[in-house]
Amino acid sequence: MDSVKRYSLTLIALFALPLHAGERKIDPTFLYRDTSMAKEKKSDITTATCHYKPLFGQGDSDTSVVVGVARYGETVLDPNGECAPVQYPEEDQVYVVLDGSGSVKYGNDTVSLQREDYLYIPSTIPHAASNPSSRPLTLLMMGFRTKGFEPTQLPPRPLHANIEDVPTNLVRGHPSSALFRLLMGDVDSKRDRIAAGRVLTSLFLMEIAPGGTNFPHHHEREEEIYLVLSGHGVMAAGGGMDGIAGRHPAKPGDAYFFRLNCTVGYYSAPNVKSRILAVRSWYPGMVVKGAEH
Repeated sequence: MDSVKRYSLTLIALFALPLHAGERKIDPTFLYRDTSMAKEKKSDITTATCHYKPLFGQGDSDTSVVVGVARYGETVLDPNGECAPVQYPEEDQVYVVLDGSGSVKYGNDTVSLQREDYLYIPSTIPHAASNPSSRPLTLLMMGFRTKGFEPTQLPPRPLHANIEDVPTNLVRGHPSSALFRLLMGDVDSKRDRIAAGRVLTSLFLMEIAPGGTNFPHHHEREEEIYLVLSGHGVMAAGGGMDGIAGRHPAKPGDAYFFRLNCTVGYYSAPNVKSRILAVRSWYPGMVVKGAEH
C-alpha cells in the first residue's frame, strides 16, 4: 500500500471517530416537564373517564434516565369517573390530591380523599381511584420500584393525611427561609407524619419565603423530583465546570427530575412565597440506613 493511500485511510478513520461518537445520545442530568403541556397517554389505569399524563418514568420518553422511580404523572378523573383497578407486585405507590375530591379503593377498604390529601399504597394492595363528585379530580401518582427490597409488614389500615395538617419545621442544613412539612419518610422515620417508604426516603412540602431559597445542593444516592405548586422563582438544576448552578425560570406546574448527584435548589421571587412538593427515593443499590434529610 502506497503512502498516499495509507494517509487517506488514516484521515477517513480520524474523521469517522467523532462522527460516530456524536451519534450517541448523552443522558441529561435532569429532566424538565410542564404539566400544563403534558399529553395524555394510554396506561393500565386509563378508562374513558380516567386520563393519565406521564411526566417521568413509565410512559415518558426518557425512561433510561429515571431508574428507581417507576412512574410519576398526573391523572385527571372526569366527574363521576373511575380508573381501572391495578396492583403492582414490585412497586409502592403514593397518591397526592392536587385538586378536587374523590376516593381510592384500597384492597377491601375505601379511602375518601380531599384536596392536598396524600395516601401510601403498598405494592401488594390492589387499588383504583374514583371521582363521585361533580367536578374533575386531579391526582399526582408516584410509583417506586421495590425489587430487591425486603418486604415490610402491611399497615393495619390505609396510611393517609393532609398536607396542611402537618406542621412546618426548620430542617438542619437548610436556610431558615425554607420551611418543611415532613409528610412521609422511610419505615424507620421518627419525624415524618407517615413512616412507610421502602424506596421513598422523603416526601415533603417546602414553603419558601419571598426572596428566600432552598439553596443548591445535591444527593449522592437518591433521585429527587420537585413540582412547583404555587409561587414562582428560579429553579437550580445542574451546572457547569465552574461550579455555577444552572438557573431556570420556574412557575406553577413545572416539574423537575434530578438524577443522583445533580445540583438541585430553588430561589423564590421577591414578594412571592413558593410551595414545592418534593420527593426523594433511593437509587437502586445505594441504600443507606439512617440517612437524613
